[in-house]
Amino acid sequence: MVLANEGPRITADAIGARPLGGVETAFALLAQAFAARGHELALHFEGERTALPPRADLVIAARVPRLFAALPPGRRVLWLHNPAGYLRKPRHLWPLLRARPALVTLGPSHAATLPRWLPGRRVRLPLAVAPPFDAPAPERAPPPPVAAFTSSPLRGLAELAALWPQVGLGELRAYSGAATYGDDPRLAARALPALAAARAAGIALHAPLPRPALRAALLEARVMLYPGDAGETFCLALAEAQALGLPCVVMDRGAVAERVQDGVTGVVARDAQGFVRAARRLLEDDAAWTAMHRAALARGPGPGWDAVAAGFEALA
Repeated sequence: MVLANEGPRITADAIGARPLGGVETAFALLAQAFAARGHELALHFEGERTALPPRADLVIAARVPRLFAALPPGRRVLWLHNPAGYLRKPRHLWPLLRARPALVTLGPSHAATLPRWLPGRRVRLPLAVAPPFDAPAPERAPPPPVAAFTSSPLRGLAELAALWPQVGLGELRAYSGAATYGDDPRLAARALPALAAARAAGIALHAPLPRPALRAALLEARVMLYPGDAGETFCLALAEAQALGLPCVVMDRGAVAERVQDGVTGVVARDAQGFVRAARRLLEDDAAWTAMHRAALARGPGPGWDAVAAGFEALA
């Protein structure tokens, strides 16, 4: 198996060692799963010299088809993580047409972003949560009114900052910042307005955490608040929160509504005022919170990364 990524070097043991974004997390966990299933594995990162086999059973490129040019022969798979409209651009389209890979998306809303005329087999393979979120979570008594936000500051933090004063109840802790993306200076600069808005709204800002510490922090929270983002194609942050039995309040943007069972494990609000009402209810109504908490726990974390790896194997 060959796995290729355009971003910074991510090793299979990176999970738990430092904060990671969703794509980097998925890359590391798929590598772990392939290794656990007994495959010989080569990781390639654009711009680095990597020892690659002369041929592979499966060659998986994350996000960008140009990576295939540096990879050995083998069944080609493009693992998409972003809305797929960018594949129309010539710099992506021509490498894709040359490689003719299978196109892997993460769910229904993500698959709908693929241009219909693109060639290639289309397969949906949802992500799985990372350890330790895959372990059973305890049932809890209703905790204090603490809300959490764990996505990038560029994915809805400024909007949440505008809504939070209207909630007017409890505390909101945002575990968010550029550290998730390796302290990228461009992301850090773009995030400054959102972080400033959060501070002004009284949101408690915390640095992004490695997943073991993040799990402990979320077990102190009562609800996850995330308005959503059109660029979400899966949203591991919500999947992790739901796996812990944490009710979530979202809006129907991108794939976020796919992570929450509306009215059962959380609320998919129709508008900003509905979002505020749902947040207030879950922060102060113990009966409503308990019902959604138990329902989220009953759903569990879902299939693990071994199942994801098996899905990729079927493409070889």
